[in-house]
Amino acid sequence: MKHFRHPARYRQFWRQPKTALSLPQLCKRGLVYALLFFVLSSLVLVGVLRYLPAPTSAFMLHQHVDDLAEGRSYKGIDQRWVSHRRISPHAFSAVVASEDQLFYQHNGFDVDAIAKAFNQYLRGGKLRGASTISQQVAKNLFLSPAKNFGRKALEIWFTLLIEAVWDKQRILEMYLNIAEFGDHLFGIEAASRRYFGIPAQQLSPNQAALLAATLPNPILLKADQPSAYLHKRQSWILGQMRALGN
Repeated sequence: MKHFRHPARYRQFWRQPKTALSLPQLCKRGLVYALLFFVLSSLVLVGVLRYLPAPTSAFMLHQHVDDLAEGRSYKGIDQRWVSHRRISPHAFSAVVASEDQLFYQHNGFDVDAIAKAFNQYLRGGKLRGASTISQQVAKNLFLSPAKNFGRKALEIWFTLLIEAVWDKQRILEMYLNIAEFGDHLFGIEAASRRYFGIPAQQLSPNQAALLAATLPNPILLKADQPSAYLHKRQSWILGQMRALGN
């Protein structure tokens, strides 16, 4: 049986070396690989943090960066992780009442609040925040305080991941453990011990509401030196907690 022999032009084709990729093609392929790596790594990270305590957060790390940039000496972060079983139920109720009353109803985004904030901005008002607790966790845990479109896109991505992988209890637990409550002070346990000398598990409704009242700006709103405004906000939060049945 005679062996099949390729015509000369086919032999010449198979012997030709593969054409090298152009620079735009290499860049495109690199971007695809980078995107795949980011998606997979973020999935793994969010999956791991579903079960393990967060050792730090982007906002805590950024505090050190700010200190360095402004020439301040090193100051450690006061933060102690505690599980939800060691946090007073009043603390959970207070942050939901003050920060995100539809927390248990939405899937990470309060669409109505976002629309109202945007319409107010279009009418010439100040652009106010409409972030949910889930969005705040995504921002505080993974991202920098910078405000730009890229960071907002990442915030949306991580919020979707968190809502898909974690349950609501875990989101609240993470929020209370990484929230800023003062200068280099993060987490409900450290805040409770510094301001009241008790563990977070023993927080009363009044104490929990006072800590929640500082969350919009814990550097200016000091739980150990409460202003008239802070007391007024505390009273409002207590009223909302009662109205929500907590």
